[in-house]
Amino acid sequence: MINERLLLRATFVALGLLLSANGIAQQSQPAQKTPKAAAKRVPKAAAPTFQAGIEPRAVDLLKGASARLAAARTMAFTAVVSYESPSRLGPPLVYSTKSQVVMQRPDKLKIVTLGDGPPSEFYYDGKSMMALAPAENLVAVADAPPTIDAALQKAYDTAAIYFPFTDVIVTDPYKDIADGLKTAFYIGQSGVVGNTTTDMVAYVTGDVFVQAWIGTQDKLPRRIYAVYLNDRTRLRHVLELSNWELDAAVPANAFVSASAAGAARIAFEPPDAKGGPGMKPPPKFKPAKGQ
Repeated sequence: MINERLLLRATFVALGLLLSANGIAQQSQPAQKTPKAAAKRVPKAAAPTFQAGIEPRAVDLLKGASARLAAARTMAFTAVVSYESPSRLGPPLVYSTKSQVVMQRPDKLKIVTLGDGPPSEFYYDGKSMMALAPAENLVAVADAPPTIDAALQKAYDTAAIYFPFTDVIVTDPYKDIADGLKTAFYIGQSGVVGNTTTDMVAYVTGDVFVQAWIGTQDKLPRRIYAVYLNDRTRLRHVLELSNWELDAAVPANAFVSASAAGAARIAFEPPDAKGGPGMKPPPKFKPAKGQ
């Protein structure tokens, strides 16, 4: 491109010198009149902004899944979370955690987390909650309110403990969605996710864009994909849910830890901010009022 420009410029200079030497006077040509119709360019109409609104079919699927979860007296499932974290090279890195969750309404919860990072365990028995780091043999214990929702809220407020599947185990999952629901629409069906047929729904609640895969027959969520709209980097969070067991018998000792008795006590407070990357809420995250 640079050589072509230089060649074109040199041609114009040579042509000017030649005309000057021959004494050829250039006469200005009268400007051609441009038709008014051509002079006035008609601006193209801007594409209309897509506004999906709130489709009843999408809302019905969300309500059906929420009702299925809310009705369960006990619940056990596996949660695999993959989330992006900024890298020094620019493109994000992907980290994953795997949690085994057991819950009994209204006041029992156990979450054992493995995966990419230090393992952790969380126990709640209606009176106290415990965060255990088995590799470091450290445990933090605090008094807890009498419901799972309130205990999760206190764990977040006092120790920055956050579980990306919180909306699955709260008392009324749909309420947390409906409080900030702005858009909801049905996408279609998938036969790939969760080894079953699922209905795909997309919605915006608060500042979060979510796509959910919900079992067509059992109404259980199998995958939840989220992008936080107030995150300029648009990092993605994906929650895979499997091994569902609802209303199964749970042993009485399921919500206590035998190894916690020999662990060193530490304060129930937020971890050191200099720690490694981990799954956490995006900027300005606010847990639902009902938690």
